Amino acid sequence: MEIKDRILNHAQRLFMRNGIKSVSMDDIAADMAMSKKTLYKWFENKDQIVMAGITNHLNGVQGECAGVASKAANAVEEMLMLAKWADEQFADVHPSIFNDMKKYHPAAWELFRAHKNTFILAQIAQNLRRGMAEGLFRPDLDVEVLARLNLAQIELAFDSELYPSAQFSPVRVNRVFDEHFLLGVATLKGHKLINEYRHITEAE
Repeated sequence: MEIKDRILNHAQRLFMRNGIKSVSMDDIAADMAMSKKTLYKWFENKDQIVMAGITNHLNGVQGECAGVASKAANAVEEMLMLAKWADEQFADVHPSIFNDMKKYHPAAWELFRAHKNTFILAQIAQNLRRGMAEGLFRPDLDVEVLARLNLAQIELAFDSELYPSAQFSPVRVNRVFDEHFLLGVATLKGHKLINEYRHITEAE
């Protein structure tokens, strides 16, 4: 692995664990047992590291999302599989990471926002339309409105004012959001399938 990739991997792990703001170039160098001179040879500042890290991360995420969706037998399974995958993604993410990026690294934030408002939005809308075609989601859904609602929930799970991190983990909040959203869009046929996947027997 090239030195540049190693730096990005170490930095990303530190950002995920501690938040972006609290991690300095000194911290990254120390974590790698590397001199600051060597670190600065590859990256002029932390902003460059954050930008390169988010670029690599988003490229990987797009491939993983598409892979998960292609394996699902139907729209319900696709949404459940993506929700589980998202839980794994968020499990090690520091609650302040989105706010840190938005406030201190605007170029990286714009890259993330563009990814969210194009790729992720398209994935959600495609899933909703698939579910409607399969009779698993209600035929009267306003896809454009609901796709954006589902999209907004990603950041909402990390809103420290609404869900203080000491009381609510983003994974817990996101899991509730996903379940509530899925049950809200599903038909009776969809609800029965959801219960099958969740191994729940529900009295009618």
